[in-house]
Amino acid sequence: MIAGWLRQPHAAQWWDDADKEIADIREHIDSVSVEPLIVELDGMPIAYLQSYDPHLEDDHPYADQPFGTLGIDLMIGPPELVGIGHGSAIVRQFVEELFEEGVPRVIIDPDPANIRAIRAYEKAGFRAVDRRHSIYGDVVLMAIDAEEGDAEDVDAQEGE
Repeated sequence: MIAGWLRQPHAAQWWDDADKEIADIREHIDSVSVEPLIVELDGMPIAYLQSYDPHLEDDHPYADQPFGTLGIDLMIGPPELVGIGHGSAIVRQFVEELFEEGVPRVIIDPDPANIRAIRAYEKAGFRAVDRRHSIYGDVVLMAIDAEEGDAEDVDAQEGE
């Protein structure tokens, strides 16, 4: 299923070769640094989501982030579900769950040309903090901190 998603034009444009990605995901299943997940909507798989700890990997390019930071990656699978708000909703919900578990910061690293993803992550509360070139290519490093999420919750409650 994930390999099929990775071969779709909307995913293939931003992810590595499907066979390489599937091999990496298989390795992640037993990894202590990466947690691979399938996102479902009404019982139907719609996305691949993973979180990772950059401090548990040797020479990770994001190991300069505060201790406890987790990174995430997301791919919406079915092409008909792209561009209708699922990405920002999935990311927002997952980030809230990570904050509840005590994670202080969450980062994500879209390609600078992936405007759709950047807008979705901004809608979920992320902000650009850096532009980097690393083993993952040219990226916009985006972050959201637990305090920011709390401040947005308070603002939303005060507005009600």
